[in-house]
Amino acid sequence: MRIALAGAGAFGEKHLDGLKNIDGVEITSIISRRAEQAAAVAEKYGAQHSGTELEEALARDDVDAVILCTPTQMHAAQAIACMKAGKHVQVEIPLADSWADSEEVLRVQQETGKVCMVGHTRRFNPSHQYVHNKITDGEFNIQQMDVQTYFFRRKNMNAKGEARSWTDHLLWHHAAHTVDLFAYQAGKIVKANAVEGPIHPELGIAMDMSIQLKSETGAICTLSLSFNNDGPLGTFFRYIGDTATYIARYDDLVNGKEEPIDVSKVDVSMNGIELQDREFIAAIREGREPNSSVAQVLDCYRVLGELEKQLAKG
Repeated sequence: MRIALAGAGAFGEKHLDGLKNIDGVEITSIISRRAEQAAAVAEKYGAQHSGTELEEALARDDVDAVILCTPTQMHAAQAIACMKAGKHVQVEIPLADSWADSEEVLRVQQETGKVCMVGHTRRFNPSHQYVHNKITDGEFNIQQMDVQTYFFRRKNMNAKGEARSWTDHLLWHHAAHTVDLFAYQAGKIVKANAVEGPIHPELGIAMDMSIQLKSETGAICTLSLSFNNDGPLGTFFRYIGDTATYIARYDDLVNGKEEPIDVSKVDVSMNGIELQDREFIAAIREGREPNSSVAQVLDCYRVLGELEKQLAKG
C-alpha cells in the first residue's frame, strides 16, 4: 500500500510514525506548503517524492491512497480531488467546515466507490474502544457525558509551536471529536444547543464555547471548549453510566475513583492514530467500508451545521 501524505506538520508526522508500524505500507510522497519542509520529512520517512502541490502526488502511479493533514478549509475539495483521481483518501478531522461541503464529499465517495475515511480518532483510542465494547455487550449505558476540551492559545500556532497558515476553530474542529463520539457511543443526536464567548480581535474566532447535546436514547452531553485555559491541556471525557463511571484521557482510561483500567489488550496498539491508520489500510485491502467512513460520520457535520446557525443568530 503506497501512501502520499499532504500536510507534513505536527499531526502529519503522527500519522507517519503510525504508518511505520503497519506491514506492507510504503510512504511514497510528501506534500507540504513549504518545499524544504516536505523534502526534510520525505527524507526522514524514506519517501521518494516531495512537493508543494497535492496534484503532484495525485498524478503519480506509485500512490494508492492519500492522507490529508492540511488546513481545515481545504479538506472537502482535496478529498474530492483525491477520489476523482482514483485514490483512496483519509481526511483528518474535520471533514469540512460546512454541511453542504460534507454532503458533497459523500456524494463523490458514493459516485467513485473509493474508500473515504475521516480522522475521528476518538473511535479508535483504546480508552473509548473499551467503553464502546461495554456498550455493545450490553454492560454499560451512557446517561451523561461531560467533556472538556481545553487549550491555551494567544497566537496562531500548531502543536509544535510553529506558525499556522490557517486558523483553528473550536466548533468545526475540536467539537467535531465529541459530537461524533457522543453519537457513536449513545445514538443519533436529536437536540443540540450552543453558546460562545467573545470573538478574539486578531484570530477572529470565539475563544470559549459551550455545547449541549441529547441523543435518541435520552443520554445527554455537556461539552466545554476553550482556547483560554492555562492548563491542564487536552480533552478529558467523563462517561457517567448506569453501571459505572469512566474517565478517558486520549488512550488512557480510569474509573470514577481514578483507578487505572488496563486497556492494553483492547487492540493491537495503544496508539489511537496508528489504529486509525490500520483501519484505513485494512478497509482498502479488504474492499470494505471503514469505521469512521464519511457516511458514518456525516451526521456529526449536520449537527455542527445546525450549531453554527444557532451561533450566527446569537
